[in-house]
Amino acid sequence: MIVCVSVSHGNTRKVADVMGRALGAPVVAPEEVDAAELATCDLVGFGSGVYSMALHPRLRELAASLPPGERRSAFVFATSGLPEAPFRPFTRPLVRLLERRDFDVVDTFSCRAWDTWGLFKPVGGIRKGRPDAADLEAARAFATGLPARMGETPARGPRKA
Repeated sequence: MIVCVSVSHGNTRKVADVMGRALGAPVVAPEEVDAAELATCDLVGFGSGVYSMALHPRLRELAASLPPGERRSAFVFATSGLPEAPFRPFTRPLVRLLERRDFDVVDTFSCRAWDTWGLFKPVGGIRKGRPDAADLEAARAFATGLPARMGETPARGPRKA
C-alpha cells in the first residue's frame, strides 16, 4: 500500500501512481487507511510533497498514530522544488518516526517537482513540468527494485504491498 498526500499540483500523486503500478499496490490518502489495515501489508510507502522543509503534517500524524508492532518494511518518498539538504534531509524525521513504530525503512526516494510556494509564486514557480518522464521512470525503477532491497527470495514468494 502507498499512503500519499498530494496537495498543490498533483506532483506527488503522479509519482505515487507510478510506484503503485510497479508494486501492484493501491494509493490512498492517510484518512483512507487505519493501523489494522497497514499491519496486513509487508511493504508500505509513505510520501508527500515538502512543505517548509518537512513532509505533510497529515502523513506525519498518521505515522505517529501507528502503534509499534510486528516488524514491517516501508519506504518514504517526496517531491520538492528544491533538493533535499544534506544537513537537514526532509525525509529523515518521518524515517525515524516509522522506525520507532517498528518499520524497517528500506529506502527513500525524492525528485524535483513544480513548486509555487512563497517566494516562487510571483514568478510562476520553479521546476514547472516536473516530475517529468525521466522522474517518473526513476520512481518506477525505484519501486521495482524495492522487493530485492527487502531481501525477497523466490522461496518466500511475492509480498503484499
